[in-house]
Amino acid sequence: MSNIVLSASVRQNLLSLQSTADLLATTQQRLATGKKVNTALDNPTNFFTAQGLDNRASDISNLLDGINNGVQVLQAANTGITSLSKLIDSAKSIANQALQTTVGYSTKSNISTTIPGATPADLRGTTSYANAVANSNVVYSGAAGGATAAIGTNTLGATAGTVASSAVVNDNSATPITNTTLLYGAAGALTTQAASSFKDGDTFTVNGHTVTIRVAALPTAAQLSAGQSIVGNDVTDGSGNTTVYLGTGANSTATVQDLTTAFDLASGARYVASINASTLVATLGGTASNTAAGITTLTSSTGADLTLTGKADSLAALKLTGATGGGPTTITATRQTTGSSLSTLITDGSTLNVDGHIITFKNGNAAALGAVPTGSGVFNTNLITDGSGNSTIYLQGGTLQDVLTAIDLATGTKTASISGGVAAIATPGVASTIASNGTLKLSTGTNADLSITGTGNALSALGLTGATGTATAFTASRTSGVGGISGKTLTFTSFNGGKPVNVTFGDGTNGTVKTLDQLNAQLQANHLTATVDANGLLTISTVNEYASSTLGSTIAGGAVGGTITSVASFTTAQPPIQDPVAQTARSNLVGQFNNILAQIDTTSQDSSFNGVNLLNGDTLKLIFNETGSSTLNINGVVFNSAGLGLSNLVPGVDFIDNGATNKVLTQLNSASSTLRSEASALGSNLSIVQVRQDFSKNLINVLQTGSSNLTLADTNEEAANSQALSTRQSIAVSALSLANQSQQSVLQLLR
Repeated sequence: MSNIVLSASVRQNLLSLQSTADLLATTQQRLATGKKVNTALDNPTNFFTAQGLDNRASDISNLLDGINNGVQVLQAANTGITSLSKLIDSAKSIANQALQTTVGYSTKSNISTTIPGATPADLRGTTSYANAVANSNVVYSGAAGGATAAIGTNTLGATAGTVASSAVVNDNSATPITNTTLLYGAAGALTTQAASSFKDGDTFTVNGHTVTIRVAALPTAAQLSAGQSIVGNDVTDGSGNTTVYLGTGANSTATVQDLTTAFDLASGARYVASINASTLVATLGGTASNTAAGITTLTSSTGADLTLTGKADSLAALKLTGATGGGPTTITATRQTTGSSLSTLITDGSTLNVDGHIITFKNGNAAALGAVPTGSGVFNTNLITDGSGNSTIYLQGGTLQDVLTAIDLATGTKTASISGGVAAIATPGVASTIASNGTLKLSTGTNADLSITGTGNALSALGLTGATGTATAFTASRTSGVGGISGKTLTFTSFNGGKPVNVTFGDGTNGTVKTLDQLNAQLQANHLTATVDANGLLTISTVNEYASSTLGSTIAGGAVGGTITSVASFTTAQPPIQDPVAQTARSNLVGQFNNILAQIDTTSQDSSFNGVNLLNGDTLKLIFNETGSSTLNINGVVFNSAGLGLSNLVPGVDFIDNGATNKVLTQLNSASSTLRSEASALGSNLSIVQVRQDFSKNLINVLQTGSSNLTLADTNEEAANSQALSTRQSIAVSALSLANQSQQSVLQLLR
């Protein structure tokens, strides 16, 4: 071939055609591979850089598979925890069922003692009390000097008080008036009819009773109402209210004596001896009002001061007042004390309230009149009692000793039996007395603490108003004797981890215990409860939670200290007695519980993926980059029953009472808390792994994109190049044909 000689133009065209063919081959390779850098010869820098990026992307892609497996391992562990939580809830349900089951003991451990009279409202019971004596202030008699000590015979009333008029003469002469002087009318009367000071309907008020003047004829006995009687020209109702009948003629038929008698009947200075009888009898120690030698003397009773209010003209007619006119005026006559009476006289209507019983002081003596209420009886003439502690003392004859007797009847120190209107007094207690210095030594009795209040002046007159003389009540406490538990203290040591208790019995204030509810409130903190029955049997027992424990034992504690009464203490606590039926039911629940624990063990063992079990103690290690410098180690846990702090229950030991059951519930609650905590940790780790998983995916994409950017060809550009090269190649072939035409022309010449 070397001997062939080509022309310069042919050779030039041939070289151009070869170059175009080479370029076309290169373009077609780029179009075929899509890369403009296929070998290191194409672009060494881009080729090796892209290869490094592809290698890293490949390495990370390999690690991504491990990350994906790690996600599944975490999800398998989370699924296991969810199942374990449900199993724990089932175990809790069984434990709660045990709590609702009948207590496993027919009799719980207890101690008891009998407190006579104890009730749920007052555990202190019946207290035996001894009599106490309370002293009054010194009480004096009315003797001159005011310093003579009172004695039992000193009377409650006193010498009657008097008020005397000026001398009065009749209208027609200088003759002084007397009891028989007519009130008005003919010569010798008190006043003339025309100037009469006594008119129909005039009234006088005497110590709360009413005296009425009537210008009318005296009624006959047949015309009287029940209880009324006739005394001279007076009609009286037996209660101190009297009507004076003046008659209907020009001359009064009523005398000065009739008027003063009406005043005496109202004041109590006189009384009617019997119903429908006209005989007047002076009251005990009293003196009737009288008119002699022109002077009218009005007297009070010995039991009440006289207070008379009436029309001034009527009283002025007797010269009892200097006032005149139709208006009212008041006259008084005050009793006088003596050595035989008290220095302070008790006023009519005063009362003493002694332990809820009433002692009433009255002026008129119903006992002397024989007017004794049905069911009551007279004692010592001046005291009427109803046999239940309520008494009436009559001031006209009553003595200080009568007051002491009435107080003793009210406190129960003395008792009264009633028969035929007469009271027989017995003294089962310590009677009240009077000290030599005049102090009243009042017995409290044993029925109740002594409490005396009063109305009127009874308290002060008897020295019962305290040291300052201003007290409104007199009180004294009995002496507390054997029986009852007020002030007693019981001590309980800690029972099954409870709070030790000191219980002091009292009135329920300042931390003391009175009621059953208050006692249980204090015992509750020490897992104990109390009951009391109708016989006063106080029983302290364990609560259901610790029904299997023996009160006061070395293991459980709760020993009781203190003697609650002087004659009895608590019984020795006996062990609880099991209920076979209830214990069988609780044993069945133990079996169900243990089955749950077996399922917990198998569930934790099955919670694996690809041979890794984070609930069985395995460790998961994840590598996140190609150099191994970024890793995450997730340590597994052992979540079988033992790992969760649970163990198989023993029949007859566990679930036997609420306390044992609550211990199991506490373990289950702890296991639930552990599972929740681990679930939270797994969730946090899963979140980290998923973030790295997404990061690795995105990084691989970045690396592969960077590699492609370095090596990929622009297909549009390469297609245009291919088209241009094809055109060039066609032109080169035509040019080569033209270049060969000169040689063909020579060939034609040779032919």
